[in-house]
Amino acid sequence: MMVSAFKFCPLCKYSLRWNKVDGRERLVCRKCGWINYQNPLPVAVCAVTTADGKMLLGKRVQDPGKGKWALPGGFIEINEDPKKACLRELKEETNLEGKITGLVGVYPRKTKISGSLIVIGYTVSIIKEDILVNRELSEAKFFNRKDLPHVPFLVHRKIIEKSFEDFAKKRYVKQMCVT
Repeated sequence: MMVSAFKFCPLCKYSLRWNKVDGRERLVCRKCGWINYQNPLPVAVCAVTTADGKMLLGKRVQDPGKGKWALPGGFIEINEDPKKACLRELKEETNLEGKITGLVGVYPRKTKISGSLIVIGYTVSIIKEDILVNRELSEAKFFNRKDLPHVPFLVHRKIIEKSFEDFAKKRYVKQMCVT
């Protein structure tokens, strides 16, 4: 059973009870039938790689991961396209303008602070390269693969690794086409 902030129905104020709905235990109002579905929050994350294969990371100012390196990204706003959210977060955090070049993957994640998340990772090429960090980051910079600092978020590490693999494959194919 999950813990919920709800004790009473937000529609009719009747008390809620745990009941099995769609194969899961959920809080249900026995008067009006309202069901407390607990859905994950969507997050968009960008793997920004330069033409020479460097990856952008930002050092976080707040938890989770305060003082640690991570990929730029954040929560997708209501009615916002995930790709636009990815580019918005990149612009907000680093002042970089980018273009989505691919989908890295979609990853479920449970966190202590935000609960259940769905993390959508995109590869991004940059259009404007002047880094200017906002209040969420203390610094941002590009790293070679061999010089990457530790990234505490497992999902970010997966996105980084997959992005570097994809970058290497594209570089190999490009070399094969040239020779």
